[in-house]
Amino acid sequence: MSNTPAPADQHPLTPLSAEEIARVREILQAEGRVDAATRFSYVTLREPTKQQVLDWTPERPLPREVSLLLTQLDTLALADVVVDLTAGRTASARTLDAAHGSAPSFDADLVDADPICKADARWVEAVRRRGITDLDRVVVIGLSAGTFGYEDEVGRRMVRALAFRQDYPTDSVWAHPIDGVVAHVDVAGQQVLRVVETEVTHVPEESGDYLDPAVRGEHRTTLKPISITQPEGVSFSLEDGVLTWENWSIRLGFNGREGLTLHQISFHDGETDRPILYRGSIAEMVVNYGDPTPTHAWQNYFDVGEFQFGRLANALELGCDCLGEITYVDAVVVDDYGHPTTLPNAICIHEEDLGILWKHTDDFSGTREVRRQRRLVVSFFVTVGNYDYGFYWYFTLDGKLELESKATGIVFTSGHPGGDYPYAMELAPGLGAPIHQHMFCARLDMMVDGPANAVDEIDVARMPSSEDNPWGNAFTRQVTRLSDESRGVRDADGAVGRIWRISSAERTNRMGRPTSYVLHAQEAPPLLAAEDSSIAQRAAFARHHLWVTQYDRDELYPAGDRVNLNPGRGGLPEMVAQGRDLDGEDVVLWHSFGLTHFPRLEDWPIMPVDYAGFSMSPDGFFDRNPTLDVPPERPAHSEGGCCAGDDGGCCGG
Repeated sequence: MSNTPAPADQHPLTPLSAEEIARVREILQAEGRVDAATRFSYVTLREPTKQQVLDWTPERPLPREVSLLLTQLDTLALADVVVDLTAGRTASARTLDAAHGSAPSFDADLVDADPICKADARWVEAVRRRGITDLDRVVVIGLSAGTFGYEDEVGRRMVRALAFRQDYPTDSVWAHPIDGVVAHVDVAGQQVLRVVETEVTHVPEESGDYLDPAVRGEHRTTLKPISITQPEGVSFSLEDGVLTWENWSIRLGFNGREGLTLHQISFHDGETDRPILYRGSIAEMVVNYGDPTPTHAWQNYFDVGEFQFGRLANALELGCDCLGEITYVDAVVVDDYGHPTTLPNAICIHEEDLGILWKHTDDFSGTREVRRQRRLVVSFFVTVGNYDYGFYWYFTLDGKLELESKATGIVFTSGHPGGDYPYAMELAPGLGAPIHQHMFCARLDMMVDGPANAVDEIDVARMPSSEDNPWGNAFTRQVTRLSDESRGVRDADGAVGRIWRISSAERTNRMGRPTSYVLHAQEAPPLLAAEDSSIAQRAAFARHHLWVTQYDRDELYPAGDRVNLNPGRGGLPEMVAQGRDLDGEDVVLWHSFGLTHFPRLEDWPIMPVDYAGFSMSPDGFFDRNPTLDVPPERPAHSEGGCCAGDDGGCCGG
C-alpha cells in the first residue's frame, strides 16, 4: 500500500506511504523537534472529517495531515503533534501531562529490562532462591506495568519484569517460568525500584517445545491434500486501495496502532451504491488476568494502545495462513525512530465457498433449486508476545458482514502452587496458566444509507395469556430507542435475544419503514474484574457490550488516546458523559466482545484457535432477497446447473 497515486488524484483516506512518513520526519527534524532522544508513537493519517471526505473531489484536494506522539526519553516530555504534509510544516503541537498516560511500549522496553534486572542484587538473589544460577539461561521480559498506586512510579516509564528459563535456543521459554518473583523496573532510569516475591519457588521442568518430536510425536500421514482452485481467477478486484467484490465496495486502510481498517463500505443495489459502514476497526483490546497473587495481579495488557499491534502484523504465507487464490497487500508502519517499515503480505484477501445460500424443493411446482453462498475474506494476523490473533472480516452475497477474531499461540504461564488453585489451571507438572479474558472493542462508524442514523435496542417479549392471547402462544418484540449517549451504554442479553438496530433517518424501504442493519452480539461475559479495580477503570470499555456515541473526528480509541500508564482517564466514559443526542445523528457504535479463558490441558503446549466475534445483517435494507440473481453452480462433472433439476452432486452444505 506504499504506492500512492499522484497527489492530485490521491483519495484523502489513502494510507500513509513510506515516502510520506519519511517526509514527516524530515519536517519535524527541520523544525528542531527531533534529536537522538526522540521516539515516535501512534503515527497515523489524521483523517479529514466524514463530511469533508464525502464532499471530496480530485479538483478540491484536502490537507494531508499526520498525527503522532513524540516522547523525549531524557526528560519524558510528551507532545501531541499534527504535521501538515501539504503545507510542509507542523500544524499543531501540544504538550501533554504524563499523568494522563504515557507513550506505548517501545521495542527496547521488552529487552532493556533484562540487563537492568540482572544487574540488581535483590533480583539475582531472588532468582537464585529458585535454583537458577546461570543467568545466561534466563530471559527477562519487560511488560506494560499498569497503575496500582505506587507513588514512586509516578512520572517514570515503568515496566514489570517476569523471567523464564530457556535451556536451548529453540526451547519454549513459556514452559519454564521463574515464578514467585517480579521486578518493577524504571526503564528510563535504568533501575529496579522493587522486587516482589511470593512463596512459589519451583521452576517447571517439562519441555513445551511443540516442534520437538519427543513432545509432539511423529507427524501423522493420514491427511490427504485439499486443493482450492479458481481456474478462471478471482471474482474481486483491487484498484487504488478499493476492493470490489460482487456488490460490495470496501476501501482498505492500515496503521501501526489498529492494523487493518476498512472504510466506506457500501453495497451496489440496482443503480445505487448504498453506504453501510463508514469506518470499521479493532480500536482496542485488553487481556486481563484473574490471578490475585502479587506477581500476577498486575497483568493486564492493552495490545492496541500499549503495544501498537498493527506494527506486529505477520507476513502471511500461501498454503499456511491462507488457502486458494490469494491477493496479498503490503502495509507501511512507523518504527520508534520515525522511520517507515514495510510489512510484506500484511493483508490477505480471498473468497471462500460457504455452503448453502438458499434452497427449496417445491412439491407443487415440481421445482428444486439451490444456490451456494460464498464470502469475501479480508484478514490480518498479529503476534503480541505469547499470543497470536487473527482478525477476519467477512462479506457475503446477501449483504451480511461479520468480524471473527481468532486467538491462538501460547497461553501465558506461571508456576502452579499445587492443589485445587482456583485462579490458574495446571497444564503440566508444576506449570500453571492464569485464568484470563481477551476483550476486543470494534469501533463501527455507521452510515446506513447516509450519516443520519438512529439506534434501537430490540428484545423479544413473552406475552401472558389474556383475552387478546387466549391460547398463550403470542410473543412480540420490545423496541427501545437509544435517544442520547446516557442511554447508549448497553449489555447483551441472550435470554431476550437482544439485538441493536441501526436505521436510516432519511430513507425507507418499499414498506415505508426505515432501512436498517442489525448488530448481533455473541452473549459472553464482559470484563469480570471488580468495578473498583485498576483495570476496570482503565478498560472501562470492556465493562459493557455496547456504547453509542455521536461521531467526532478525533474520538477514535475506547480506552483513550494514551493507554500506557494511564490510571483511567479519557476514553468512552468521558465521551458518553457529554450526553450528546443520538436520534437521527451521525453515530458510532463501540462493540466490546471476547473470550473468557479457563485454560485447558488441550491448550498446551500451543493453543488451538478459539473464536469470538459479531455479525451485522440487513434488516429491511433491501426490498427483497438480494441474491435472486445468483446463478446455479455448474460443476465440471455436471451437465446441467447445480440442483436445477439435475443430479449435479453439489447440494451439500
